Amino acid sequence: MTDWFSMVVYICLFVITISILLLLYRAVVGPSNPDRVVALDTIGINLIAITGLMAILLDTVQLNDIILLIGILTFIATVAVAKFLEKGVIIDQDRD
Repeated sequence: MTDWFSMVVYICLFVITISILLLLYRAVVGPSNPDRVVALDTIGINLIAITGLMAILLDTVQLNDIILLIGILTFIATVAVAKFLEKGVIIDQDRD
């Protein structure tokens, strides 16, 4: 890997780390619950980006499974919290 390419990847890692810190602030202090959910979802996306950049730096494809796992867990968590905010329950117990 060329030297300038490594430098760009490190800069991207630094910027994404700063973004995660700002999103953690938004997730804790957020004015409303939907803002907190969006911040947590974006943190998940940033974790996927960090994992992808680490895979590039380490020159491996072994981290692709972790990227998929983070994506699936982030999606399920976002859907569950959105359903909870809309209806107040996650799993309906309706038995007709």
